[in-house]
Amino acid sequence: MTSLDQARELLSEFPVVDGHNDLPWALREQVHYDLAARDIAVRQDAHLHTDLPRLREGGVGAQYWSVYVRSDLPDPVPATLEQIDCVRQLIDRHPRELRAALTAADMEAARTEGRIASLMGAEGGHSLANSLGVLRGLHALGVRYLTLTHNDNVDWADSATDEPRAGGLTAFGREVVREMNRLGMLVDLSHVAPTTMRDALDTSTAPVIFSHSSARAVCEHPRNIPDDVLERLPANGGVAMVTFVPKFVLQAAVDWTAAADDNLRAHGFHHLDGTAEAMKVHQAFEERHPRPVATVATVADHLDHMREVAGVDHLGIGGDYDGTAFTPEGLADVSGYPNLLAELLDRGWSRADLAKLTWQNAVRVLGAAEDVSRALRETSAPSNATIEALDG
Repeated sequence: MTSLDQARELLSEFPVVDGHNDLPWALREQVHYDLAARDIAVRQDAHLHTDLPRLREGGVGAQYWSVYVRSDLPDPVPATLEQIDCVRQLIDRHPRELRAALTAADMEAARTEGRIASLMGAEGGHSLANSLGVLRGLHALGVRYLTLTHNDNVDWADSATDEPRAGGLTAFGREVVREMNRLGMLVDLSHVAPTTMRDALDTSTAPVIFSHSSARAVCEHPRNIPDDVLERLPANGGVAMVTFVPKFVLQAAVDWTAAADDNLRAHGFHHLDGTAEAMKVHQAFEERHPRPVATVATVADHLDHMREVAGVDHLGIGGDYDGTAFTPEGLADVSGYPNLLAELLDRGWSRADLAKLTWQNAVRVLGAAEDVSRALRETSAPSNATIEALDG
C-alpha cells in the first residue's frame, strides 16, 4: 500500500478538521450569496477551492467556516450576520452532506453519520464593534471561535500586520478573552501580534487555537507563530493549525511579495491596489521575476518544526482555502489533504500522530473549552463591561 493509500485509509476513520475556510466570503464576493449560481454540490474548480465533491475527496470531516468581514467596513456587525446566514443556508441546502455543529459531541456525531461537521469562526475582533453583548450574540448564533484581530489593529488588541498601539491586549481586550472563556468560545490567535498572543495566553483559562498560522522559525513572516509561543501550548492545552498560504510558509515567497509590493509603491501605487493600471505594473514584475512556488514538503517542514517545539498533541490544520489567491503544489484545493498526510508518513509520522493532527486535537480543544465554560458559568455572570470604562 502506498503512502497515499495509507493516508486516504486513515482519513476514512480520522478525517480532517480544518480550522479556517473563507468560502462564505468568496460566495459574497462572487455571487452575493446566490448559492444556486455557485452550487457546491458540483465541482467549482474554475471559481472556488471548495465544494462538496472535493471536500469528500480530501477527507474533510469537520470545517470551521470563517464568517469574516473586512475590517474597513463602516458597520461590520450586519455583514457578519450575513456571513452567518450564508453558512446556515449552505447547511440547509445540503443536509445530507453538512451537519451544523456547536460542540465536540456534535463533531463526533457528524463523523458517525458520515456528514461534514460545520462550525463557524469569526475572523477579527472588529466584528464585535467593541461590545460584549455582540460577542454573546455571535456565540448564540453558533460562532465557536473569534480571531482577536484580522490584518488591522482593533481598539483593544494589536494585529501582527499593523503598527503596535495597545502593546498586546488592553484591559478591555483581556475582558473579551475572559468572556470568551465563560461562553466556551475558542480564543483564536492567528493574525495577532506576538504581544497579543502572550497576553491572551496569560489571561485565558481555556485552551487557545491558531486557526491558520505556521512557524515563524521556518518562515519569517509576522503572521506566523514564534517558538516561545509554541512552547507555551502544552501548558495551555491549545492547538496550532498550520496554514498553506505560500507567502506564510515559503521564505522565498515572503521575500518575493515584499519586492513586488515595493515595485508597486515605486510606481506610485498602493501595494493592495487592484486597478488595471496597478495590475499591469505587477504583471510586468512577475514576468521578470517568476513567483516562487511552495509545495506539500514546504508545509510539512512547518509541521515537523511545530511538532518538535509544541508536541504532536498541539497541532492541527487550517488551510485558508478560498481566502488566498495562491496555493502550494499538491495542495491546490480542499482535495489535497491526503497528499500532506502521505508526505508526513514518508517522514516517519505514525498513524497515531496523524489521527491527532487531523481529528483528535481539534475535537479535544473544543471540548476542553466547553468544560471551562461550564465551570465558569457556575460562578461568573455575563460581563457588561465597556471599553470606555476599562480603557478610558
